[in-house]
Amino acid sequence: KPEQSMTTVKNVAVFSFQKYDSLLIKGLNEMLGTEPQNVKVLSVLLDTQTAELARGCEAVCVFVNDKADAACLKKLGELGVKLILTRSAGFNHIDLYTAEELGMTVMRVPQYSPEAVAEHAVGLLLALIRKLPKAYNRVREHNFNLAGLEGFTINGKVIGILGTGKIGQITATILKSFGPS
Repeated sequence: KPEQSMTTVKNVAVFSFQKYDSLLIKGLNEMLGTEPQNVKVLSVLLDTQTAELARGCEAVCVFVNDKADAACLKKLGELGVKLILTRSAGFNHIDLYTAEELGMTVMRVPQYSPEAVAEHAVGLLLALIRKLPKAYNRVREHNFNLAGLEGFTINGKVIGILGTGKIGQITATILKSFGPS
């Protein structure tokens, strides 16, 4: 479905707002050329009970725990909402069939930074092989015993990566610097 022009949207309700979303709000105001009062910042989850909070908005911006099911979308449609923006690559929390029936446009994040995801995966791997969560918990309990905290190196080990799309390839490049066999 053709994307609705964001320039026609002047009022947006942002559901499930967290402090880390502040840059999003700034970006919305800059993109729309609007004042901050044109973006309703709501910390509540979107569902049929909270949809009314979008009154006067042409668009809602949701996140993964919001429930944009058929009933909720119908309510939003009655309020004049025509655009659903989701701050996620996935959209299983939005009833796409109902959105299409109601003439609503749904827009999502096309992808997350593959570098960021690969770096995060490598960080988790390092935490696991160095037993950092267990060590962290021990230190919090003032237990500085090293028994059971012996990790191992990646150097010389065989590493298997499931999936060699963008993220898998970047992960392999990062891990190569550790000297696996």
